[in-house]
Amino acid sequence: MSGHAESIKAAMKCLDDFMAAFNARDLAAWERTFNFPSVRLASNDLVIIDKPGWHKPSLFDTSLGDGWHHSAWERREVIHAGEDKVHFDTRFTRYRADGSVIGSYDSIYVVTRQNGHWGIKARSSFAP
Repeated sequence: MSGHAESIKAAMKCLDDFMAAFNARDLAAWERTFNFPSVRLASNDLVIIDKPGWHKPSLFDTSLGDGWHHSAWERREVIHAGEDKVHFDTRFTRYRADGSVIGSYDSIYVVTRQNGHWGIKARSSFAP
């Protein structure tokens, strides 16, 4: 994978931007970290996110756990890397404002370069 250091760096930045925008509750910035269509597999449901605007602000109040305040990456390890795609083995944790943990979730993220833009193409997690 050493031959793909630039791809890994760009894909990692995408994940950094994804988490920062998510924690800021900035849907427009968050959706800029996707490559559409994007796929999410969680809670045994497969969701295809066709385009920006699909996510609603209520996401932050209804589906992230009681008292969700922010999330953080605990692990981001590269599984595979190529010129236009990087697979990550990840774990993220959801927190309340007081720092108590709502839950930690293992996941796989696929970040792709599409028309020069690095974005999340697919993610599969054990998060509700």
